[in-house]
Amino acid sequence: MSIETKANFVTDKESMQSKKWMFPFILVTSLFFFWGFIHNLDPILIPHLRKAFRLNDLQSSFVDSAVFIAYFIMSLPAGYFMRKYGYKSAIIFGLVLFGVGSILFVPAADTLQYSFFLGALFIIACGLTFLETAANPYITQLGPPETATKRLNFSQSFNGLAAYIAPTFIGPMILSGKNLSEIELENLPVDALKGYLSMEASSVKMPYLVLGVIILLVAIIFYFTRMPEIKEVSSTQTNDASIKEALKSKNLRWGVVAQFFYVGAQVCVGSFFIKMATTIAGLDENMSSKLLGFYGLAFMLGRFFGTFLMQFIDPKKLLTIYAIINIFLTIYVVIGTGISVVYTLILISFFMSIMFPTIFSIGIEGLEKNTKIGSSLIIMSIVGGALLPPLLGYISDSTNSIQIGYLVPVFCFTVVFLFSVRNIIPNSSLKIDIENI
Repeated sequence: MSIETKANFVTDKESMQSKKWMFPFILVTSLFFFWGFIHNLDPILIPHLRKAFRLNDLQSSFVDSAVFIAYFIMSLPAGYFMRKYGYKSAIIFGLVLFGVGSILFVPAADTLQYSFFLGALFIIACGLTFLETAANPYITQLGPPETATKRLNFSQSFNGLAAYIAPTFIGPMILSGKNLSEIELENLPVDALKGYLSMEASSVKMPYLVLGVIILLVAIIFYFTRMPEIKEVSSTQTNDASIKEALKSKNLRWGVVAQFFYVGAQVCVGSFFIKMATTIAGLDENMSSKLLGFYGLAFMLGRFFGTFLMQFIDPKKLLTIYAIINIFLTIYVVIGTGISVVYTLILISFFMSIMFPTIFSIGIEGLEKNTKIGSSLIIMSIVGGALLPPLLGYISDSTNSIQIGYLVPVFCFTVVFLFSVRNIIPNSSLKIDIENI
């Protein structure tokens, strides 16, 4: 075979492989939109349920805890399920849990029990755990290894699209815009108070019911679609994979820590966005919800722009730059005043945009047969979103200042900075110092 013929053969083979991957890539990318959509309804749910059940900041943060504790509990089972049954089965199972949990919002609203809402959110998040554990590594392997980080950032850009659509179009359907003070609530007749709280709780029923039905339909589409199962290694090597062996990688250990604090920062910043907008800037709920949509739009644009920049700047260096910027922006959120604080939160969203997928892809680098276990461990670290928002809420309630609570994400972005520096200057003295902290 001549060199020219051989080159043409390789090109044709790569073209056929790309076509084979294209529809699965599109289908799996749609999942990033759906879980981004449901996650970005949480900042709407928090002030909404705060009103419906008369909660303080700490209590309302349990919405995040119910969601992200599921990642901690279900990540390893999801990883083992995926190893045994493959990516497709894990995705379908995750979609079923996601859809059922969404539909459970209807009886939750009827019972007027906060714990029922938290239970439904927990089931949804269990489904999301399966989806994220499968979809993130699947996307990195649906194409050439050298473009894995850019490909993952592109798919995760659709989280940002969902982050704009959810609060902008669904937020006004959930938030009534009617806010009564504690004194006004206490002066209401019992029947009027019950009617008000029931109306507030019931506004979530239709959006979540429709979403649940759509998700179950997507599960059916996946079931009937032929998806390529990616094989990282032989079955013998896969059986040798273990958590202990995976954790021998310092990169993975640091990736788990960095992702814990990054997700904690992301959830803290987003979940209390409306509280910041209404208390610090004096905006009403509807305007705050619209600005939350711009917060999501900034996240989406940041993902696309960050993916573009990665053609010229190493992802690890870009992560370092973005982490430094967000440290200073979050400090301003703590000390700033008025509407400028809200605009700063939107800027933080822009510079957070590349952090999750970049930390993820760096963390699983070189794991080979332990890739799926490493993926599970990094997804497991999303529990930071369950533990750090209550800390912010506790600080807010204790100090009567939501701004002081934002010292929590300042610390989180500092950890992300240390992780990124370790990777761009691996032989520096800074690495030694960090590893001895």
